[in-house]
Amino acid sequence: MTHQPPPPPPGFGPPPPQYAAQPPPRYEIPQAPRYAPQAPQHAAPAGRPAPEFLAVDKQNSIVVDASGIAFEMYGVAADFDWPEIRSVHYKAGPNGKALMVAVVHLDGRVYECVVNARPRDVLPGWFAQLAWVLGHYRPTG
Repeated sequence: MTHQPPPPPPGFGPPPPQYAAQPPPRYEIPQAPRYAPQAPQHAAPAGRPAPEFLAVDKQNSIVVDASGIAFEMYGVAADFDWPEIRSVHYKAGPNGKALMVAVVHLDGRVYECVVNARPRDVLPGWFAQLAWVLGHYRPTG
């Protein structure tokens, strides 16, 4: 009689080694980046104040100065220092009566603030001043 292997166990048997159960992967929750306060990159010459921009309506405000950009909407404030800002965008609102400003954060988040211009002819002055102030602090955009 010849030697024969034992009969296979019932069912499919164990999985091949490459498909054997492995421990689940461990995922780490990334920590939010921490930004150290830094001095403004473009300080005004001695004896001259740094340029500033301010647009205000009854509920909202936008401030651009040497430290960065600050929004206030309905009593909620958000401050963005220059080192944490990737870019700044602005345009007129759909009705042509408001200034819309968006700050794009380094991590890609976008924050917006809208300030109504009353009277409407204030808006072109805001655009000119905002362009000049942003050009001072962010010459590349």
